[in-house]
Amino acid sequence: MIRIATVQEFEDDNFYEILNRARLDLASVEKDTREIIDSVKSRGDEALFDLTEKFDGAKLNIGTIKATKKEITEAHETIKPAEIKAMNKAAANIKKFQQLQLGRIEFEYEKQEVKLGLISRSISSVGVYAPGGKTCYPSSVLMSAIPAKVAGVERIILCSPPSFKTRFNPYILVAADIAEVDEIYCVGGAQAIAAMAYGTKSIKPVEKIVGPGNIYVNAAKQILSNEVAIDLPAGPSEILIIADITAKAEFVAADILAQAEHDENATCILITDSKKIAGEVRKIIVTITENIPEESTVKIALKKRGLIIVVNKMEEAIKLSNRIAPEHLTIMTKNSSSLLKKIRNAGAIFLGRYSPVAIGDYSVGTNHVLPTGGYAKTYSGLSVRDFLKTISYVNCSSKGLKKLAKTTRTLADIEKLSFHSKSIEVRDV
Repeated sequence: MIRIATVQEFEDDNFYEILNRARLDLASVEKDTREIIDSVKSRGDEALFDLTEKFDGAKLNIGTIKATKKEITEAHETIKPAEIKAMNKAAANIKKFQQLQLGRIEFEYEKQEVKLGLISRSISSVGVYAPGGKTCYPSSVLMSAIPAKVAGVERIILCSPPSFKTRFNPYILVAADIAEVDEIYCVGGAQAIAAMAYGTKSIKPVEKIVGPGNIYVNAAKQILSNEVAIDLPAGPSEILIIADITAKAEFVAADILAQAEHDENATCILITDSKKIAGEVRKIIVTITENIPEESTVKIALKKRGLIIVVNKMEEAIKLSNRIAPEHLTIMTKNSSSLLKKIRNAGAIFLGRYSPVAIGDYSVGTNHVLPTGGYAKTYSGLSVRDFLKTISYVNCSSKGLKKLAKTTRTLADIEKLSFHSKSIEVRDV
């Protein structure tokens, strides 16, 4: 069950393990993954069909690998209207948040007769991977595809493994339709990543691949990262909560349990300067999980990576949080907003007692595709920027060039690039 530790105990016993919590061991599957990739590269569609039958038990051919308009319509009819309404609402919020970011990428300024600027252009094609089968995540489809659509990506495709041994999960189809995905293919695993990277007769290659997947999918993305751009490294889900005496223990416990149900390797940490809150939260968690089987995802996660750390002061909590760099950081303190400026590393931040991570997962509009395993130190969550490239431009007048001529020619001469210097001289400035 979830443990309580002091800062010193954490430093002595747990920090190395927590710091390296989500480094997926891809070595164990690399050999098999490379064989799958090589097969798709050399045999194309034939390999996709064989591998889909082998791993998913579904027989496909060139006429059935791609979703039809009829299948998408039938998927809409299969799902409850309230569920479609919820997906549409979430999609609208995601789109709005991405559009607000888009308008802050380009700029232009003029100085001494020289105009400088930055413009953005979308990449041309994106592939979204969506896990299927018994567990499906339509929210991840929305989170992955909508930013690409807002960025202006011309072609967005989606690959998802067969569901129910035959075809698509209807929730995946509806989410893809709402997100305006252009092509949907019935193929999953490392073979889907290889198909999107190299292309086959049925599936044209893309320039970037995004979306969550199992260890084979992640291994394939890493292996193929020299062939095609990929999104951020992804591992088991995590939450770190900073709380003081004003926090509501029931809310803290609920958020810890919500994260623990994601994955047996989920990391769930509470850092507090209140022994009272630490004890209350642990007691609530113990009571709620008392009748849950020991082999349940929640109990395994809490036993492996559940931890309550008691610090002496809030400054220690902030420092420790920045070292851990959690995927989700929740702050439940008296003045939670005042701590925001002190946070350097986090995938996403949730301020106050009424901002549970669940709304970020599903409905508020921010993206839940976030860096885990400490990668928040160097990576950002998925956004419209991941589907854009920026291009600088210069528009220089004769007077402007004259002011830059001496500096340019001097540096060109230092580097012994005479034609660089000549290109200035020839303009007679």
